[in-house]
Amino acid sequence: MVAEISTKPYLIRALYEWCADSGYTPQLLVAVDGRTRVPPGFVKDGQIVLNVSAGATRNLTLDNDWIQFSARFGGVSHEIAIPVDRVAAIFARENGQGLHFEPVDVPEPPGSPEQAPPPPPGDAPIPPRGKPSLKVVK
Repeated sequence: MVAEISTKPYLIRALYEWCADSGYTPQLLVAVDGRTRVPPGFVKDGQIVLNVSAGATRNLTLDNDWIQFSARFGGVSHEIAIPVDRVAAIFARENGQGLHFEPVDVPEPPGSPEQAPPPPPGDAPIPPRGKPSLKVVK
């Protein structure tokens, strides 16, 4: 018997497109777990809200199992990887319209915890640099 395919990733992609087409800022509410790769300093009460607009992300992929992109937090670039089953909501920042989902707790197999997939080849993370500075050239 073939396993039923979840509608959740399709709904996430549809709401993302609706936000973009309407000029709204798509945001994800994520229930963070050990498989979720986000900057820990921005997690509050086990959750994080992420701006996933085209202007806030780089190399955004909305796959059936994972949402991945690069984004800056406090001026530092981070590689973000979110299992789709940990997305609690996708909504427009401007009006709050969107969809809420119940995150699914996936048991981690015994032994080493599952790691987020590596970034695509040729997409090395940008190393953090010091504070930017400008110099007057005459």
